[in-house]
Amino acid sequence: MNDIVTPILEQSALWMPKIIGVLIVITIFTVLSNISKKIILKISSRLKLESSLSHLFARSSRVALIIIGMITALGTIGIDVSALVAGLGLTGFAFGFALKDTISNILSGVLILLYKPFKIGDRINIAGHQGQVLSIDLRYTKLVTEDSNVLIPNSKLFTDPVTVFHKN
Repeated sequence: MNDIVTPILEQSALWMPKIIGVLIVITIFTVLSNISKKIILKISSRLKLESSLSHLFARSSRVALIIIGMITALGTIGIDVSALVAGLGLTGFAFGFALKDTISNILSGVLILLYKPFKIGDRINIAGHQGQVLSIDLRYTKLVTEDSNVLIPNSKLFTDPVTVFHKN
């Protein structure tokens, strides 16, 4: 019995500081991610940004901090994270290439919501579609025409000429 207990106690004495360090790192980054989310939401409300934009920024910062915290925690244990970071870079490149149209629409939506070339209620004309702007989302803008609803991808709104007829 003593032969089993002694190696377990020796290994636990070696691993306990590393496990405590990992828990501390994860706790710190979780707290930092929550704080950054609250700060971004507070600043966004003061700047009167669209709620979808502020939540996108807050979630992005929170996820980024948690990923950095997990990588830091793995490094604390003693795992070589350089290959993991390189793999994340390649994975990000592959996802970016595969989702380039979606990412283009989202980034265009962010820019439309930031610069506000038109707003909800304005009448616009884009690519032969004329209608009243019903909603502006991160991926598309919804127009109400005389006989239907039209969803225009935001990347098209950002790259093609748009005629805006403001409400009086």
